[in-house]
Amino acid sequence: MELAFIPSPSRGVLYLGPIPLRGYAFCIIIGVFVAVWLGNKRWIARGGRAGTVADIAVWAVPFGLVGGRLYHVITDYELYFSEGRDWVDAFKIWEGGLGIWGAIALGALGAWIGCRRRGIPMPAYADAVAPGLALAQAIGRWGNWFNQELYGKPTDLPWALEITSSADGRVPGTYHPTFLYESLWCIGVAVLVIWADRRFRLGHGRAFALYVAAYCAGRGWIEYMRVDDAHHILGLRLNVWTAIFVFLLAVAYLVVSAKKSPGREAVVEPGAEASGGGEKADEADGADKDDEAKDDEAKDDEAKDDEAKDGAGSAKKT
Repeated sequence: MELAFIPSPSRGVLYLGPIPLRGYAFCIIIGVFVAVWLGNKRWIARGGRAGTVADIAVWAVPFGLVGGRLYHVITDYELYFSEGRDWVDAFKIWEGGLGIWGAIALGALGAWIGCRRRGIPMPAYADAVAPGLALAQAIGRWGNWFNQELYGKPTDLPWALEITSSADGRVPGTYHPTFLYESLWCIGVAVLVIWADRRFRLGHGRAFALYVAAYCAGRGWIEYMRVDDAHHILGLRLNVWTAIFVFLLAVAYLVVSAKKSPGREAVVEPGAEASGGGEKADEADGADKDDEAKDDEAKDDEAKDDEAKDGAGSAKKT
């Protein structure tokens, strides 16, 4: 008998009249807003303009949603194109099924288009939004809780997840809440990136690479716990191999980038400094004021020296 467990919602959708309000969609939307909000604050602190992150997100988010769905449909094609399945279900994104790997890949393409239109360096933008992306994933994972999906192996731990649905081959019982594990891990990744960015002043895409590497490290062991159907290669789930491969790429980028482009970008958005936005503009203004004050002091000293010399000359003449 389980003494405690995390209950699953009785349903993942509520109806406001004829309008369905789906928990999965709400989690995705809230995650996007959090990512844009935090990314905007970090972008301004780096010397960019307010609103730039949201403008570029208009490109990145749709691309990311399409990429996430494509990755899921391609890697789990049998759910939509095998015998007895309806291919139209591949478009029902509200029923769950977004692959983070595809979302990041095509989302990055959309962000690159937005950055190129604004004349902004893509790596700097990626660094600014990295912690927000991790928090967006942390929130978005709760969509799996609403859909009673992507849980782990059976367990009787106090924080076990209760599955009550028997649809699509589910067996009611208590399982490891892998959605919760990944959500907490992503929060930790966000904290790590923010701390490392402040401590080491990461630039040129290294904060984003750290986010990717840290996420992959957690996704590997969490993915290994899941029991939903998946393609396997050499005994490991496809997503485990993907996590290993992307982790190695991220670490390699960190090492190479640190050697080729140490430090942080001096300018992240052309013209932002002139308008007085961001901490760099404030620092520049402060430095200018200090220089002006020093110049004034130097002029005063010169004037005093001239007066002293004139006085000494007068004394000698008399």
